[in-house]
Amino acid sequence: MSFKFSSNYSSNFLPVIILISTILISACAQSHSGSQLPSANELKTFPPVILWAWERQENLEFLDSNKYGVAFLAQTLTLQNDEVAARPRFQALKVNTRTTLVAVTRIESSKITGKSASLGDAQKDEIVRLIVKTSLMKNISAIQIDFDASVSEREFYRRLLADVREKLPSEMPLSITALASFCLGDRWFQDLPVDEAIPMIFRMGADNQKIKGFLANGNDFTEPLCRQSYGIAIDEPISIKFKTSRRIYLFSNRAWTTGDIEKIASLSSE
Repeated sequence: MSFKFSSNYSSNFLPVIILISTILISACAQSHSGSQLPSANELKTFPPVILWAWERQENLEFLDSNKYGVAFLAQTLTLQNDEVAARPRFQALKVNTRTTLVAVTRIESSKITGKSASLGDAQKDEIVRLIVKTSLMKNISAIQIDFDASVSEREFYRRLLADVREKLPSEMPLSITALASFCLGDRWFQDLPVDEAIPMIFRMGADNQKIKGFLANGNDFTEPLCRQSYGIAIDEPISIKFKTSRRIYLFSNRAWTTGDIEKIASLSSE
């Protein structure tokens, strides 16, 4: 996820605010009581909006934990030859103790590095070990993997996901990010051992207008795994017909502020 962010985003952000405020209003009647963290074995109990916190300092202690969770970059794994180079998160992340936390592992291979990876069993086993290790971090409610697997890497990714699922606690949800095109009839997603695949409806390159137009006309993703959530960026205009029952994952290319959340809250209260 390497994106260009415009500092002047007020007009672009408005449609996103309207969408999120609608989701938050819909969720009010069924919000958490506030006495405990959401049950980790059911994604449906998670907050309706999840903020992605990438590699930068973030202070999100101000978030209402009934409405917002945080999916933070826990580590980046770079594959080259037979090696797995692990880079842990270096930037501080501050959240209140009640916040639902999702530990995200970013995997980078030849598509990003331009260098080949063996994709053998030893490399897979090391990736699995490192991903499962993030589930032991404090207050983790789910695991997420961000890997833009190429066609030649799909079978490797499928085996990796199967092993991660097997080694995680049975009650720990496992989610993945997904190119939006994968959610529109790409059969390799069928039967993946994950609880959700988050369609990334931003920075879609050549597919951008085609996919947004498809969704704006009232169509939906054909892959069931992609029908639980949306991944969107706060700086990119969007006017598709969202299902307000689905969770929103929000990406920003700069640190989140109280102002971002206040914009949503002020519109929600109108």
